[in-house]
Amino acid sequence: MTIDEREQEWAYKQALMLTLANCSYDGLMVLDQEFRIIAINNAAEELFERPRPIGESLISVTDSSELDSMVRNALAYQEEAFEEQFSFNKRHYRVRAQVIPREGNMFIGLAFQDVTELVRLNRARRDMVANISHELRTPIANIRLIIDSLFHEDDKPKRKRSINSLQAIARETDSLLWIMQEMHDLSMIESGQAIVRMVDVSLRDLVQESVERMEEQAAAKNIRIVHDISKKMWVWCDWDQIRRVLLNLIHNAIKWSPKGATITINATNGGDDVRVQVLDEGPGVPDDQVERIFERFYQVDASRSGNEGTGLGLAICKHIVEAHGGRIWAVGTGTSKGGHFVFTLGSAEQP
Repeated sequence: MTIDEREQEWAYKQALMLTLANCSYDGLMVLDQEFRIIAINNAAEELFERPRPIGESLISVTDSSELDSMVRNALAYQEEAFEEQFSFNKRHYRVRAQVIPREGNMFIGLAFQDVTELVRLNRARRDMVANISHELRTPIANIRLIIDSLFHEDDKPKRKRSINSLQAIARETDSLLWIMQEMHDLSMIESGQAIVRMVDVSLRDLVQESVERMEEQAAAKNIRIVHDISKKMWVWCDWDQIRRVLLNLIHNAIKWSPKGATITINATNGGDDVRVQVLDEGPGVPDDQVERIFERFYQVDASRSGNEGTGLGLAICKHIVEAHGGRIWAVGTGTSKGGHFVFTLGSAEQP
């Protein structure tokens, strides 16, 4: 083989390796024994925002003592591959370091896998387990206490007290059913099994039915729910799914409103779409949380009022409204007094 042929073969192999490295979603880096970078792919360059740092030291490029220590451990225990989690620019990476001896040289390979979404999902899962466990524990414990007090061996049940106790049990049972319904709804929506059946709907009738379903919950806190929806206002939507949106928003308003408050539902026609608003007299959503309030399992600080929940209701609302081609948002306390939620639906002609 001539020198030219060898050079061509080497250039071919080098191009092949570079192509493989740059097609990877993961950041890849090769170091020498002095911890200098001798090869790097595009993903790693973008990660550390350093174009072509060949010959530079690992610590100067990454500014990470964690990575430096990891590489030292890999060199000390060459028969093992080291994996650790590493954070950089508010993102999380799984890093793998391995020493590869070749032809008298010692190469250290580093691979960076972005696991930010996995970390977020794991946190969400832990939050879900904690939230659901807490939410289930409260009504179940209350039911147990009510039953124990109702049938205490030293106190024969009286009719009035028995009726009050049974009503309390019914309320706690409704809480359990609400939690189960939220979990079921979110599961159906995220699995793609929730089918949207769009029809012309009277918004007034839809709101009225939703209000009637929540009157018992509202009465327990002496809360009034009022609306002034015009009979001429029609929307293009799935009746059952938008009713779930209204029920969730009204339920949320009842939960955060003080006793004796008023919840107001109104709507305005903007031509192509209808804007529906649900307003309450609770503490409202702080301006810095209006973007996050619709995330799964996210909750506004409940310590201010003692209110808690699964953190699923508003996430369900967002999924449903966006599936209808609409938008949903919260108005922050810097602009609005009390809780203020708005969503849009396509406008329809009255039949």
